[in-house]
Amino acid sequence: MIAIAAIWISVLLIGGGFALDRVLTGAITRNFDSSLEYVLIAMIRSSEIGPDGEVRLIEPLGDQRFLEPYSGLYWQISGAGQEPYRSRSLWERTLRPPREHVDTALHTYNSNQFPDEELRVLERNVLLPGSKTNWRFQIAQSRDALDLQTRAVRATLIPSLALLGLGLIILAALQTFYGLLPLRHIRRAIAAMRGGQNRRVTAPLPLEVQPMVDELNALLAHNEKQAEEARLHAGNLAHALKTPLTVLVNSATGSDSDLANTVRREAATMQRQVEHHLARARAVGRRGAAQARANVRESVDSVSRAVGLLYPDVRLDAAGDRTLVARLERQDLDELIGNLLENAAKYGGGSVFVTIQRDGNMAEILVEDDGAGISPADRERVIDRGVRLDSGKPGTGLGLAIVRDVAEIYGGSIALEESEDLGGLLVRLRLPAG
Repeated sequence: MIAIAAIWISVLLIGGGFALDRVLTGAITRNFDSSLEYVLIAMIRSSEIGPDGEVRLIEPLGDQRFLEPYSGLYWQISGAGQEPYRSRSLWERTLRPPREHVDTALHTYNSNQFPDEELRVLERNVLLPGSKTNWRFQIAQSRDALDLQTRAVRATLIPSLALLGLGLIILAALQTFYGLLPLRHIRRAIAAMRGGQNRRVTAPLPLEVQPMVDELNALLAHNEKQAEEARLHAGNLAHALKTPLTVLVNSATGSDSDLANTVRREAATMQRQVEHHLARARAVGRRGAAQARANVRESVDSVSRAVGLLYPDVRLDAAGDRTLVARLERQDLDELIGNLLENAAKYGGGSVFVTIQRDGNMAEILVEDDGAGISPADRERVIDRGVRLDSGKPGTGLGLAIVRDVAEIYGGSIALEESEDLGGLLVRLRLPAG
């Protein structure tokens, strides 16, 4: 940033300095030429033709330098076939035009005809009354004074622009340094968090970087929540497996005659616990994909076909928004809908209806069946892990518990209600809409 600013400032100052130099030197040159033009006009007005056809000045020019040899200020009047009439300051020298030509208007140019003196020359051709000769009037002055003024302007302009450029570059460097200072504070705060001194970036920062700090703190909170959930899952799984393992060890060491049944029973318990915690762990791991999106109707249709193969006598229907998208992985959405449809097909009376709708920023999936339903007193209890109201049908009792846990991980919820249309159970699954 500092290098780019320095290059840009240098380019602008060089371009601006060049333009300013042209303007100032042009003004000095025009002023210089104006003074010479005034003398040239006075010389033309004072000229007349003598008896012999020669040109002469009826009034001498007032500047004393015209009388001093090699003074640096000269005039000359010349015509075809006539001896040049010149100022005494030229002495034995003569002003020669760069080429033979006629100047009906004022002609200004620089001349190097004198080896030791560069001249600024103004000339014009004039027809004087009583003469047919085209007289060339010339006024010349040494460029030393003009060059001296130009050098004086540049001697002031160049250091001033250089000092200005240096000041602007230093200012840009300081602005960059202090402008990026909050990022160094954030870097030190992150280093302190890594060293265990702090848990968040709490220092007051400018409004420009505060949103980034808020997102960073939100990311840290998200990671801490995931880590805490992972520790909780590991602890819950260890606690859930501890009792079945103890029973198995005691049965094996005690020579239990019903060891096979005990192993099957406790293994089934451990399998349920492992499936439950694996489902939660998968959902937690995939929750970090903030861009995950899944079309609800496509998932419902796909799962309905699979459940229809398991329960061919059950009628599965769906209606609602076909474009509704939920913010979660398609695999997790299939698992949620699969658990709900399988429960409805298993415990219902043969008809299952799914409604897909949007409620604000939430996607709602309503699964209804025509079964016996669940009493309000048992609706909260049946969502708990391993709770089964009908133990006569196969299952682990983890379906609704898995649905609840995965939905909560994604910021959703599940509620059990009574179906007004079919008379059985209505499960209302709410998930964040895409």
